[in-house]
Amino acid sequence: MSAPIAAEPIFHIGAFAITNAYINSTIAVLILIAIAYFIKRSIKDVPGRFQSAIESIFEALLGYFDQVTNDRAKSKRFLPFVGTVFIFILLSNWMGLLPGTGSIGVWEIVHGQRELIPLLRPANSDLNLTLAMALVSVITSNILGIFTLGFFVHANKFIQLGTFWKALKTMNVMKILTATIELGVGVIEIISEIAKVVSLSLRLFGNIFAGEILITVIASLAAFFVPLPFMALELIVGMVQATVFALLTLVYLTVATAAPHGDEEHEKVEAVAAAH
Repeated sequence: MSAPIAAEPIFHIGAFAITNAYINSTIAVLILIAIAYFIKRSIKDVPGRFQSAIESIFEALLGYFDQVTNDRAKSKRFLPFVGTVFIFILLSNWMGLLPGTGSIGVWEIVHGQRELIPLLRPANSDLNLTLAMALVSVITSNILGIFTLGFFVHANKFIQLGTFWKALKTMNVMKILTATIELGVGVIEIISEIAKVVSLSLRLFGNIFAGEILITVIASLAAFFVPLPFMALELIVGMVQATVFALLTLVYLTVATAAPHGDEEHEKVEAVAAAH
């Protein structure tokens, strides 16, 4: 039994390959839709035990978000996106431990050897999915930053052309030197955005793929009882990785929608000057 890095295609719809990891992710999405529909149908003016429990969970999450955002309005704004990311990753990770995942499939001849192509594979063990989620998280944070602060204010976090132009007009050597350094820092900020995508995607992929390899190896040595402790460990890993991904996404959203450092002080100075 093997566990290749790339997800194996099960069938094709035209030129589009349906892989075993894609099937798992689709099932996870359908389960999320079903859960959301059930919760929505269960909402009543007078909450019962189930609705009260759900509301308590959301209130606890908002309190946790507040520790990062320091703003209840932002916490409520980010909860739908970050919460969905967390639940999807957690569900996808835990679904990879269900019986049959990675072990039920069809035998095919690959590179002259007979190999089992599993019908189901942990969704986050496919780098395509983790990379896509990382891109969505980082791009969403920048889009919200633009809508919250304005395009030029947000862009100025990366490329401070306005500051450089003002420094040039003053013909002050120190100001021009400082503005040039800030331009270099902006380039580093752009590189850091790319690094966010790489770190988010590889961290999640690496941990889940390594877990799949571990379970595959242990199950091939002993099919009963021995893999149970390792599967319990993977339950914890799945929770931790979902939490880390969601928490980092929340941090990116919070930082992207925060005013650039020094803007508030600058506005206060301008207000005092205008008052006098």
